[in-house]
Amino acid sequence: MDDAYSPENMEYEYEDEELVSWITWFCDLKGNEFFCMVDREFITDDFNLTGLAPIVPFYHYALELILDVESMESDGLTEQQKRLVESSAEILYGLIHARFITTGRGLKLMEEKYMQGEFGSCPRVFCEGHALLPVGQSDVVRESSVKLFCPRCEDIYHPRSVRHRSLDGAFWGTTFPHLLLMQLRERGVSIPPPNQQYVPKVYGFRVRKPGTPLITNGAGEEDTGAASAGAGDVSRKAEAGPHHKEEGAVAMSNTLDQRLSAESSSSSSKGKAE
Repeated sequence: MDDAYSPENMEYEYEDEELVSWITWFCDLKGNEFFCMVDREFITDDFNLTGLAPIVPFYHYALELILDVESMESDGLTEQQKRLVESSAEILYGLIHARFITTGRGLKLMEEKYMQGEFGSCPRVFCEGHALLPVGQSDVVRESSVKLFCPRCEDIYHPRSVRHRSLDGAFWGTTFPHLLLMQLRERGVSIPPPNQQYVPKVYGFRVRKPGTPLITNGAGEEDTGAASAGAGDVSRKAEAGPHHKEEGAVAMSNTLDQRLSAESSSSSSKGKAE
């Protein structure tokens, strides 16, 4: 993490010369914009920290650093140990943060950041720049980096900033964005799905997806009659309006595939006969 929080720069000053806490310092670092400031009262409640001590090295020292508590014991640490404590404090704060943002207070703070678009916007064209939410693919530290979830297309994306890509996904967890969206829906805030879906086309006709069967008759052979009828249906549906034009394009694509396949089979048969 940039700018170590050491005794020399343990606190810095704003323009009004007021000293700030470790939490404020940490959240104001470049690359930490996805974090919100966890309330001190939440951190001092031991119940909220249950199970964290065994997975965070130098847990007690790290907790004291986060809470700006000075102790005689920390004075006896070597420089290398102090650096490890600083690293552990970042991990501990991230794990506490993941729990805090699923509480009422935490959800409110993150909702404000979401509404202001602080997490970025969806790169998908048909989502029309909808705001994103940070999410983890795992609740375990060091398993995956943070991703950004789009409530419209319901897909996840890599953050654009390299600084954000290095953040651990466990610091937001797998629950937060979906819990927030559930609350928004309960309050009547609707998020419509994308109103369009991109359709690949060749010369105006939809591309038939691999594995889509051609029209065949009962004997398993290509039904040329059905193909001819399909071609007639295409022209009639094309005249009927936009909805039928799409159906007509699909039918025409199938018809073209059938004709090409029939010509290929015919050429192969002639070659064998000769």
